[in-house]
Amino acid sequence: MTAAPTLPTFDNRFVAELPGDPEQSPRRRQVLGAAWSPVAPTPVAAPRLLAHAREVAALVGFTEDDVREPWFAEVFGGNALLPGMQPYAACYGGHQFGHWAGQLGDGRAITLGEVVNAAGERWELQLKGAGPTPYSRTADGRAVLRSSIREFLCSEAMHHLGVPTTRALSVVTTGEQVVRDMFYDGHPRPEPGAVVCRVAPSFIRFGNFEIFTARGDTENLARLVDFTIARDYPHLEGTAEEMRAGWFREVCERTARMIVHWMRVGFVHGVMNTDNMSILGLTIDYGPYGWLDDFDPTWTPNTTDAGGRRYRYEQQPAIAQWNLMQLARAISPLFPSVEPLQAGIDRYHATYVAEYDAMLAAKFGLPALSDATDPARALVGEAFALLYEAEVDYTLFFRALGEIETVPDDDDAALALLGDVFYDADKRAAHGATLAAWLRRWHALVAAGEPFAARRARMHAANPRYVLRNYLAQQAIDAAEAGDPSMVHTLLEVMRRPYDDQPEHAQFAARRPEWARDRAGCSMLSCSS
Repeated sequence: MTAAPTLPTFDNRFVAELPGDPEQSPRRRQVLGAAWSPVAPTPVAAPRLLAHAREVAALVGFTEDDVREPWFAEVFGGNALLPGMQPYAACYGGHQFGHWAGQLGDGRAITLGEVVNAAGERWELQLKGAGPTPYSRTADGRAVLRSSIREFLCSEAMHHLGVPTTRALSVVTTGEQVVRDMFYDGHPRPEPGAVVCRVAPSFIRFGNFEIFTARGDTENLARLVDFTIARDYPHLEGTAEEMRAGWFREVCERTARMIVHWMRVGFVHGVMNTDNMSILGLTIDYGPYGWLDDFDPTWTPNTTDAGGRRYRYEQQPAIAQWNLMQLARAISPLFPSVEPLQAGIDRYHATYVAEYDAMLAAKFGLPALSDATDPARALVGEAFALLYEAEVDYTLFFRALGEIETVPDDDDAALALLGDVFYDADKRAAHGATLAAWLRRWHALVAAGEPFAARRARMHAANPRYVLRNYLAQQAIDAAEAGDPSMVHTLLEVMRRPYDDQPEHAQFAARRPEWARDRAGCSMLSCSS
């Protein structure tokens, strides 16, 4: 490894202030009485930088010259450490698909350390796919290129969309093959391996608290709660009980706002287990996620969830509340009564309702939605029903809606204002007249409010031109696996400005092509990575 640059200070409070596992081995085991286990990344054969996010590099203290140095790929491929790094894997449990799963932990994620940058911001650097840990169970701790590219691109796309999220620094290919059964159908095959470095102020999850409660370890539960408040919520004040109550309430509020953003942009996480819920209200763990193409509130991108559809688009707000209730149960031993915890859950509901109504008003260009008698509410409900019945593209419809200044009386002319948003010609024919009539009623309502230019700006700020549709990500993956990472770089550039029109990249705003309707990776995905 060549000489490393001067880096921001590594603080590493998680390992310094919380109990660690005394065993320093990646041997799979139950880890008791500890929040983390020391474990080093396993070196790979030929680390090579495939892509990086320049904004994230600057955020954590790297220059573009640093990124081009050979040591960068060595460090973020898992072959070397920088001074001050103290790698570890965190211990946590979780409810998976509604059932307690016991100890889970960082099975293929290894945190390198916590950087405090020049602005005083704390950023945890975590490698995903860097080898086995005590929590890997029967897996190898590695990740494939396809899942690494998906996490890298989606992390950055979500950030630029304004959605609370973890970030991504880099994708490094390993020069090794990883065997995966992508469809869980008994036909595993070798795929290119990769390591993604993801970045967040904290990767603590609901499951970090659940595991201590499940084991009756109230002492370490209290230590973790108080540590989280001190490090990640330092603005909270009062007695210990007051700070804990305020902390849970704020976790509920942040989670509500995150879910509203998911609903706004048509994002479906796909695997909302409690171990995939961030204590900071960030979108975390990008696995079998997806974006709504045609509007279908019952859609889930996760093949594992195809039967029960627990994590379908329309269910995400309720699942987030259910997960918060599991967190409340986990921390309840620290409270003399349930009232503060119930207050937090109530705050989730109130925050979600208020923020969701404000979001809908922005998406539709409506004034603020009032009570249930507001005629605008009926108009919104009719719109979503029509989008579903007519199989209309979610992103394209709302973006086009913001461009409509007047609506002609002719139905075909009115529908032409929407552009190429229909996925089925027969459904367009069956529902087109109804949708055109809806457009005229919508326009009559919004035209009585703010001027067109102001309405257009407000709607376009809520409705992106570009989202990371699964078929786009899959095309980038196919090219990268064939040795051409250029589409990864292009998509990253496009997704940096998702609300701008970018005529030179108009093809990335198109609706899903028919060939991608049922193709693997372009519609539903498995958890295999």
